[in-house]
Amino acid sequence: MKIVILHSADAVEPPVDPVLAQIAGVLERAGHEIGFQIVMPDVVALATELRAAEPALVVNLAEAFDGKSALESNVAALLNLLDLRYTGSSPAGLMLAGDKALSKKVLSFHGVRSPEFATVHRGDVEWAGDLKFPLIVKPPQEDASIGITHASVVHNVQELLAQMGAVQGNFHQPPLIEEFIDGREFYVGVIGNADARALPPMEMDFTGFPTDKPRIASWAAKWGEDGDEKGEEYAGTRTFVPNDLPPELDELLRKTALDAFHALRLRDYARVDMRVSESGEAYVIEVNPNCYLEESGEFARAAAADGMPYDALIGRIIELASARYAR
Repeated sequence: MKIVILHSADAVEPPVDPVLAQIAGVLERAGHEIGFQIVMPDVVALATELRAAEPALVVNLAEAFDGKSALESNVAALLNLLDLRYTGSSPAGLMLAGDKALSKKVLSFHGVRSPEFATVHRGDVEWAGDLKFPLIVKPPQEDASIGITHASVVHNVQELLAQMGAVQGNFHQPPLIEEFIDGREFYVGVIGNADARALPPMEMDFTGFPTDKPRIASWAAKWGEDGDEKGEEYAGTRTFVPNDLPPELDELLRKTALDAFHALRLRDYARVDMRVSESGEAYVIEVNPNCYLEESGEFARAAAADGMPYDALIGRIIELASARYAR
């Protein structure tokens, strides 16, 4: 089968994202013919090249359009318009999950717990509960912890106003303001569709984190201070599969992840990020459709812990997408 791997331009900028070669290697070992396609800002040229490639399936790894995460869903929409088959979530699912404020409203409707929040747009404040400090301020339409720093957690009105201004100034988005859940952080992968199942929870370990900074998965903690995998926040965190997770907590995390996956109408695979409060309540803080598939990433490692090695994981995603179009 001819498969095109569709990816954002930054994936091939130095350093080249290893996930491209990893997925291509898996698919080539399975006997598929592989091609690559960059998501270029010229929509006509992009559509022309995709049509000319005549893929049987597109592996949609695009995380943005023209550098804008908020336009990610439009890439899937283009694939729909071209009548191309592709992996991962639909435009609707990507749009719902990609707007954190909107996704929280949908999750609330379906009874999935997330932190109390407010949004501020052009001076208008939309409240969804009585908020108590500390709070965390985020750009609502970015992923990969873009725009989240240690200063994002605020403890008073002065700090809140400063962070609201930073989000508005840097991202031109209405700030999302949430109650900060000070607790354990977990990432739960989901794979499948109607029969979706949750993978073993991964936990973020902040044991070595700087004591003068809030324990959050900031940009610096995830990628390094300059995206170079260096710095005290990056060095002070690690993710692992906890072997001593109480069964009731394991069940709660998996059920919450599945509920969020279905509520947002996601497909094939996703990762649900949660925090667990001291009272044992699980709060969804972010849902990541088409999550990062690099072999050493949380999703692939959770799958491996569940008895699904990397080749089998990528193969399963291909099977799920192919089955959808076989009906």
